[in-house]
Amino acid sequence: MHIASTDIVLKTFAALDLTSVALLLDVDGTLIDIGPTPAQVHVPDDLCESLSQLGRLTSGATALVSGRPIADLDRLFSPLKLSVIGAHGAQMRIAGREIWRGIDPLPAALRAGLADGAPAGVIVEDKGFSVALHFRQVPKSKAAVRTFVEQVCREFSEESVTLLAGKAVLELRRTEVNKGEGVLALMNHPPFRGRVPVFIGDDVTDEDVFNVLPHTGGLGYSVGRKFPDLAGMFHSPGDVRDALASLARSGGSHR
Repeated sequence: MHIASTDIVLKTFAALDLTSVALLLDVDGTLIDIGPTPAQVHVPDDLCESLSQLGRLTSGATALVSGRPIADLDRLFSPLKLSVIGAHGAQMRIAGREIWRGIDPLPAALRAGLADGAPAGVIVEDKGFSVALHFRQVPKSKAAVRTFVEQVCREFSEESVTLLAGKAVLELRRTEVNKGEGVLALMNHPPFRGRVPVFIGDDVTDEDVFNVLPHTGGLGYSVGRKFPDLAGMFHSPGDVRDALASLARSGGSHR
């Protein structure tokens, strides 16, 4: 699959018609660089300025699409509060209104079992609807972490869960919860309804969104990873931030 150069991607991205698209943006590894821990990440002020401007230019049809809970995203991007698909689709907020998704958090005992018994050096991120075990500080422990998670899950065999492998992380979430399903639900609500979704993502948890884009006529951009039918690929979150800043400055096309 041929991937256009960054310069070409930046140029075509800056020409998006902001009156007809909805911007859907993954966070970690896409908008911001991955940090030593989930809490040790930096959200640049100019990124928030770009997102705020793009929110206005799209009449509110700009949303974060993240595995992080909404409360965590609000903390990171404060005081900006965009529409959000949070917790891999288990949570949703549109134009300041929380939308009940009918999904319960993982059992507290399951989450506690993962947090209490994780191998040394592994950072456990309890998101309520999912649990991420980050082994970036102990990269050789991936197999041990997987074995541990599978052992804990056997005690909760009645729960339908899926274990996903991301960038130095294994994440356990409910099988029925995914970002693709969340995006489809979001696009049924104004101001997103009737617009063309434009999604940027970088990791395995974003595959579900890339898979549904062809059914919506949407466009998919990735960061440093090839997915089928991409409109373009950025090399780094810095490139994405530059593209968003350029789009915000230009106001997009108005064809």
